[in-house]
Amino acid sequence: MAFYASATPSTGFSGSSSGMGTTEIKSPETLPETPASLGGNADPSRRKRLGIYFMESDDRRTAFGGGYTGGTTPVNIHGKPITDLSKTGGWIAAFFIFGNEMAERLAYFGLSVNMVAFMFYVMHRPFSSSADAVNIFLGISQASSVLGGFLADAYLGRYWTIAIFTTIYLAGLTGITLCATMNIFKPNQDQCDQLSLLLGNCEPAKPWQMLYLNTVLYVTGFGAAGIRPCVSSFGADQFDERSRDYKSHLDRFFNFFYLSVTTGAIVAFTAVVYIQMQHGWGSAFGSLAIAMGISNLVFFIGTPLYRHRLPGGSPLTRVAQVLVAAYRKRNASFSSSEFVGLFEVPGKRSAIKGSGKIAHTNDFRCLDKAALQLKEDGADPSPWRLCTVTQVEEVKILLKLIPIPACTIMINLILTEFLTLSVQQAYTLNTHMGHLKLPVLCMPVFPALSIFLILSLYYSIFVPLSRRITGHPHGASQLQRIGIGLAVSILSVAWAAIFEKYRRNYAIKHGYEVSFLTAMPDLSAYWLLIQYCLIGIAEVFCIVGLLEFLYEEAPDAMRSIGSAYAAVAGGLGCFAATILNSIIKSVTGNPKERRPNWLSQNINTGRFDYLYWLLTVLSSINFCVFLYSAHRYHYRAGQGKGEMREQIVIKQNEQPISG
Repeated sequence: MAFYASATPSTGFSGSSSGMGTTEIKSPETLPETPASLGGNADPSRRKRLGIYFMESDDRRTAFGGGYTGGTTPVNIHGKPITDLSKTGGWIAAFFIFGNEMAERLAYFGLSVNMVAFMFYVMHRPFSSSADAVNIFLGISQASSVLGGFLADAYLGRYWTIAIFTTIYLAGLTGITLCATMNIFKPNQDQCDQLSLLLGNCEPAKPWQMLYLNTVLYVTGFGAAGIRPCVSSFGADQFDERSRDYKSHLDRFFNFFYLSVTTGAIVAFTAVVYIQMQHGWGSAFGSLAIAMGISNLVFFIGTPLYRHRLPGGSPLTRVAQVLVAAYRKRNASFSSSEFVGLFEVPGKRSAIKGSGKIAHTNDFRCLDKAALQLKEDGADPSPWRLCTVTQVEEVKILLKLIPIPACTIMINLILTEFLTLSVQQAYTLNTHMGHLKLPVLCMPVFPALSIFLILSLYYSIFVPLSRRITGHPHGASQLQRIGIGLAVSILSVAWAAIFEKYRRNYAIKHGYEVSFLTAMPDLSAYWLLIQYCLIGIAEVFCIVGLLEFLYEEAPDAMRSIGSAYAAVAGGLGCFAATILNSIIKSVTGNPKERRPNWLSQNINTGRFDYLYWLLTVLSSINFCVFLYSAHRYHYRAGQGKGEMREQIVIKQNEQPISG
């Protein structure tokens, strides 16, 4: 018995036409039995066939955003299709965007490495609370990136989101510069030497002074939240996805993109630290503001070269519509005689601006109820009752993506801990390199240098070697690269635990137990380079692979949201570091018994090595979770081809259903 209508090239399926201007599959008397919940133990061969029950209608061609003029075709700044792509986009346009990201990262790392010391030495806040405050700032600036991604995908587009938030970023940096420059914003610095700082006898910052500093700091973080999820996606938008070399260009783009991030970090950990030591805090923070101002100018100069994607309307609204529609039809059955088909607009174009159609998949099949066309829906159904297949698939993709960036929270936690705790370690070590003494605040430059070196050699060494092992044209798939990064991060934090135990025992043995800000001349700080370089390698593979993975896998009209996933994971890593530190301080210490906690301000009486071992265990568990998630994940391209092959086989064997 034949259950499927034959396909026609123009509309997808032939059958009877209803009065509401549709071309639909006529529901047969008996359909393959599929549980209403779609979560039972139905025959897999039957469940897979749901994807060919499509009904295409003209009724909601302009359901989202007033009508969409086509696919993912790039447009100019005025929203008009670009007739000659050769005059826009490409590597030249991408390099203008690189400059903006380089300055943003310069400011971000410049603040992250200097603000802890600024709060401690200038605002007279305890070192531990200063580190926690900076971690919270870093976490909020990254986690709130989802707001920037939402505005870009929904209303503003990536270009205008970057333009607005980069201006906010500049305003925040200017406010921080004023705080470091004008005495009115700082507590009295008289008679505040190093001993007074250690004993906590310096005049602390007044509440309103800390309020001002925190306000301008969070204004800066808010600016970063709008830039971060958009810059990488906007840069990738400059390449033509119809080009034969698109995948190669995209792969190289994300490596060069992270190279620009690393360059900003290197400058922050060297030049900015040098300026601070030679000319003071005001000049250091002022240099960050100047760099951001110059990058803004460069970004706007490149405006005529940019290719844009139309914002697709509120992605949160579309997600909510799918969830509401699926819930309202939760009791409807695909075996009912009321079942007409899965709803989609006709032709190649999607009803969503900035998005092509997405093929139906069999994941989260309960959400397919949102696209279930019933006779009772009528001629003009509400989008809160009936959604297109593409809209449903957008939500499925967002859900499928979550486990992968979630597994990178752990590496971001480690990066956050290294950024603050390793500086405390470096204060107790000899930072001389021959006759040159490297400032402690410059120590985080080494992970950045290792990243720069690896990215520079990536295509000449790693790709050819790994291609022989994996057979992958780019050396390793995106998920494989993320996995390599997570594995190396475990080695990094394990080495950190081993060295910290040796450093602490050395300090106690040689009488430095109390002098935790005194460098031990016979123990070099360059032992820290091993953990720095390992975490640099981990970051290259994990974060670069994640950015490329999210851009390619995210729905066309939600790519900024997809990129925001990576930033949110980074922010959650910062929050997790702060929460973990707070728990350790409260659980491991006992003031009544004069037993210091693991994270005591005196690092020589604390137990940083225990924290690092704890992170090693947590990272190993996280890596196992990632392996499971990656094994279950199927790339969008592979799914689409699989669906197409399946439908071709079915259509070859199907018979038309008579009227």
